[in-house]
Amino acid sequence: MRQTLPVALRILLCAVVIAQMGPALAAAPGQGAANTLTPAEKAAGWRLLFDGATTAGWRGFKKTEMPAGWTIEAGALTRTGAGGDIVTVDQFESFELVFEWTAPARGNSGVFFHVTEDVASVWQSAPEYQILDNAGHKDGLTPETSAGADYALHAPVKDVTKPLGQWNESRIVVTGAHVEHWLNGVKLLEYELWSPDWTARVAKSKFNPYPGFGKAKRGHIAIQDHDSKVGFRNIKIRTL
Repeated sequence: MRQTLPVALRILLCAVVIAQMGPALAAAPGQGAANTLTPAEKAAGWRLLFDGATTAGWRGFKKTEMPAGWTIEAGALTRTGAGGDIVTVDQFESFELVFEWTAPARGNSGVFFHVTEDVASVWQSAPEYQILDNAGHKDGLTPETSAGADYALHAPVKDVTKPLGQWNESRIVVTGAHVEHWLNGVKLLEYELWSPDWTARVAKSKFNPYPGFGKAKRGHIAIQDHDSKVGFRNIKIRTL
C-alpha cells in the first residue's frame, strides 16, 4: 500500500528545499517575463541592458545616436536595416552577460565585449561571441566560426542551437582574463585572455594585423550588423 507524508511535513520539506536553492535561483536569470528582472535577480545584482520598449543605453559604434536600422519589434532589439554595429553606452570589465537571440535562415551576427572605439570596426578590437544559423550559413561548417564560438579562435564543444524561429539563450562570463561561452545551458568553451595560448591563436588569425585586438581590460558590449535581421531580448548583466 502506498504511503504518503502528512501535509504539514510535505510543506516543511518543500520550504527547506526552496531555502537551500535560494542562492542558485537568485543567480540564474530568465525566471520572469521578457525584458524584466525578478526580485531575486535584482537582489543578485542583475540590471537590464534593454528594456523591451526603447533603445536607451545603446548607440551606434563611434556615434552619439542609435542608427535607424535598429528598431524594436515585438519586444526585441532587432536589426531591420543597414545601420552598422551598436554598442552600450556603459563600459564593463568583469561581468556575467545573458541574452536571448533569434536569427533567420543564413543569419549572422555577433556579440562583442571590451570593445574600444580607436579602430575602424568593432571586430578589430574585441573578442566575438558568434551568432549564427549553423545549418544555413557557411560559417557553420567550421567549428571555430559556428554559433557560440569565440569567433575564429575557439570552437564550441558541440552545436546546441535551437531550430530556426526559437529563442536561444547565451551567456558570456568574463572574470579578469578568464572567459566562458555558454549556450542553452551548455558551457561551450573557455579561454584565458592574454595567455600564451591566446596570443598564439591571435597571431595565426585574421586579427593579427591589429595590435590592440583583445587587449583592452574594459570596454563596451557590442552587437554586430552583419546584414541579417537578428533579434535580441532579455539582455541582462551583472558586474563581478
